[in-house]
Amino acid sequence: MKGLLFTVQKALPLMGKGGSIILNASIVATKGMPAFSVYSATKAAVRNFARGWTMDLKGTGVNVISTGPIKTPGLESITDSSAEAIKQFEDTMAASTPIGRIGQPSEIAKGAVYLASEDSSYVSGFDLVIDGGYAQV
Repeated sequence: MKGLLFTVQKALPLMGKGGSIILNASIVATKGMPAFSVYSATKAAVRNFARGWTMDLKGTGVNVISTGPIKTPGLESITDSSAEAIKQFEDTMAASTPIGRIGQPSEIAKGAVYLASEDSSYVSGFDLVIDGGYAQV
C-alpha cells in the first residue's frame, strides 16, 4: 500500500487540472476466494483509497479498474505451471464466468483508455469491473 500512496503523492504535482488517476484492483476486493485473504485486503484498500481521494482531490478523476480472470502470466502462475494444469485452471475459470471465457489484457487496456480520456471527464470514484460477469452474479 505504501507504493500506491507514494506513487500518487509524487504524481499529483505533475498532473494538470482535470487529470486522471487509475488504480488497479481486483474482483477479490469484494468476492471472497480461498487462499487470497491478504491479496483481497490490499485490493479492498485500493478501492477505498479511490473513494477517499475522490473527495480529497476534487477536479481529478480517481477511478479503479477491478479485473477478473485475465489471460496473463500472473494468472498462469497460480497453478503448478504445467501446460495441462494451466489449461485446466483456465477452463475452470472460463466455466465460472458468465461470458464463458477468460478476458484478454487488451480488454483491460480499453477500459483504462476510457478512464484516461476526455470521454470520462465526469467520472470519478468509479470502480470499472472488467470480469466477464464473474463477480457480478
